[in-house]
Amino acid sequence: MFNMVESLYHNVGSQIKALILDMDGVLWRETQPIGNLPKIFSTILSRGWRVVLATNNATKSTNQYVEKLRSFGVHLQPDQIVTTASTTGHYLYTRFPAGGPVYVIGEEGLLTTLEEFGFYHSEDHPLAVISSLDRHLTYQKLQTAAHLINAGILFIGTNPDRALPTPEGLIPGAGSILAALEKATGRKAKVLGKPFPDMFQLALSRLQTLPQETLAVGDQLETDIAGGTAAGCLTALVLTGVSSREAACSSELRPILIEKDFSSLIDKLAKWD
Repeated sequence: MFNMVESLYHNVGSQIKALILDMDGVLWRETQPIGNLPKIFSTILSRGWRVVLATNNATKSTNQYVEKLRSFGVHLQPDQIVTTASTTGHYLYTRFPAGGPVYVIGEEGLLTTLEEFGFYHSEDHPLAVISSLDRHLTYQKLQTAAHLINAGILFIGTNPDRALPTPEGLIPGAGSILAALEKATGRKAKVLGKPFPDMFQLALSRLQTLPQETLAVGDQLETDIAGGTAAGCLTALVLTGVSSREAACSSELRPILIEKDFSSLIDKLAKWD
């Protein structure tokens, strides 16, 4: 006879066709993999589950993530990676199909990705200001961005993550920079990353699955779980990143499943596939 937890895993494991996976805090912490990733992805492949990795981190290009995964022994295709950088490029392209200049607070991965969609960094009459994680942030960059935002152009935030997990602990995320610009200008950005559904919708279009047959897995309640829920997906929280079990139990953002790590989650789901 099933207990409640077994019943949950049975219900989810028997109905899912695809996974949307966060990366930082789920699959790795910076350069350290979390668990035996080749074995985990072998199990996923054997069950026939489709996979797209979706991260709020815009500092790396899709190809950089493919290479990072390969260094961990996992081989995925570029179209299985969705970042806030590629989501931003896709969003801009739908508005400005001819491409053009944009003012970017961000790193090389974001700039490279935007170039693939026809957009380049410039202060000269940009179409939009894009705020993201920038570990070389200066006051001058904030000042220029604020002037442009105050002039009324499109204001985009790649993601609102206030903190990022590292082996040494949490560090400030893109959301801290975004908050400074919003406070300075009095304008709210169009945010494309989690917890908003844009990136999940792009992932679902690549998976070609319905939200109710897709499990979104993450380590942060306020981004991964909230975003997956907003997109209509099933959700699972792993406890290897930002959010704790205690936080999940006291939050209005209730993941369907809570597991100590991704390896354990996949093992339990695969049992009921």
